[in-house]
Amino acid sequence: MSDLHHAHAHGHDDHGHGHHDDDHLHAHGSMKDYSIGFILSVILTAIPFWLVMTHQVAPGATKALIIGFAAVQFVVHMVYFLHMNSKSEGGWNMMAMLLTIILLFIVLSGSIWVMYHMNANMMPNMGNDGGSVHGMHDMQ
Repeated sequence: MSDLHHAHAHGHDDHGHGHHDDDHLHAHGSMKDYSIGFILSVILTAIPFWLVMTHQVAPGATKALIIGFAAVQFVVHMVYFLHMNSKSEGGWNMMAMLLTIILLFIVLSGSIWVMYHMNANMMPNMGNDGGSVHGMHDMQ
């Protein structure tokens, strides 16, 4: 019983020392990786916000740019915070990232499609005469 306890304790001691620490830190990223990811995330959030608030581009182009920035930010999060690359886990992490990107594309494009059609179909008279207030005023 005491040999089993000693072997178990010895296994824990070896786990925390030696080359395992380097692998552990490399697998979880460094402060530099997290800092780069954070700075990129802030930039990729600030630019679309600035585009919307300043009306620098046409609304349709702004929507496309926001989707593009969202996709790029998603990849930044996957690489810098979740540490997904082609080498980790024998390539399975890359396959998971590709599947996630495909699902992201489906969700984003589907959401835009649904919002566009709901806007067009829920209030069909809003675009014809500039709004219901003007339409009612013109009738009188």
